Amino acid sequence: MLLTLDVGNTNIVLGIYKGRGKSAKLMHCWRLGTVHSRTADEYGALIQSLLVGQKIPLAAIKRVAISSVVPPANRDLSVFSRLYFKTDPFFVSAQSDLGMTIRYDEPMSVGADRICNTVGAFHKYGGPLIVVDYGTATTFDVIGDNGDYLGGAIAPGIGISMDALFHHAARLYPVEFKTPPATMGKNTINSMQSGAVFGFAGQTDALVRRLQKEIGKKKAKVIATGGLATLIQKNSETLEEVDQTLTLEGLRILFERQEKLPSRGEEDKKVAGRPPKRPGERAEKRKSKRR
Repeated sequence: MLLTLDVGNTNIVLGIYKGRGKSAKLMHCWRLGTVHSRTADEYGALIQSLLVGQKIPLAAIKRVAISSVVPPANRDLSVFSRLYFKTDPFFVSAQSDLGMTIRYDEPMSVGADRICNTVGAFHKYGGPLIVVDYGTATTFDVIGDNGDYLGGAIAPGIGISMDALFHHAARLYPVEFKTPPATMGKNTINSMQSGAVFGFAGQTDALVRRLQKEIGKKKAKVIATGGLATLIQKNSETLEEVDQTLTLEGLRILFERQEKLPSRGEEDKKVAGRPPKRPGERAEKRKSKRR
């Protein structure tokens, strides 16, 4: 089994994959809060408890793949992987074998999560695409019809934007993030909910439409992911689909590409198309060459 970790500044999403290639299946998925000071043993205790709850022994996890945008956590994640699963983890970066070109002025500055989203989305939907990820920051990533990463936009995330409002406005307070009964709020709670939900949905639609114009004649499919994607999608005019496993799927694909692991079906074809070798066949060939 493969353990995948999408480590963001706000949340960590974990997934357990069984099989690989076309036969790969996401067996379990969890969302945890990110703690920047978490140690290797704390990761181990936490993830071990999740595995025990699903009756998965530690020995069943053979490899670990990580997408991280939290550099201070990477050392402890590496130690955790080696200590608990006896394997060096694979970290996604712009230097990995991506199977596509990052057409960015500074390719190394593209976050691992955006790379995984690009690979996962193109693998599942083809191109062109726009992927909107609602995390600590809201990112808009544009994928060409050949799978290349073309660029995008980064906006302040919904959570940190609302936190800033509550922190700096003395008479405002945290409210439940949900769709209000109307755009015109009749009380403070509904007014704040209107500004947040409809405001961020409007921001999404405005940026998506601008990106669509720059992409060209072929209209891009628009996919949303991240914790608040479903709520925004319900109030958006441009988001077509929500896919919450997009990042993990891209991470799995990149891990397999890096490991040069063919799918099980490809292995079967190779074995089926190759006649069985007779004992001593290689030795006989060597002798004939010497003669």
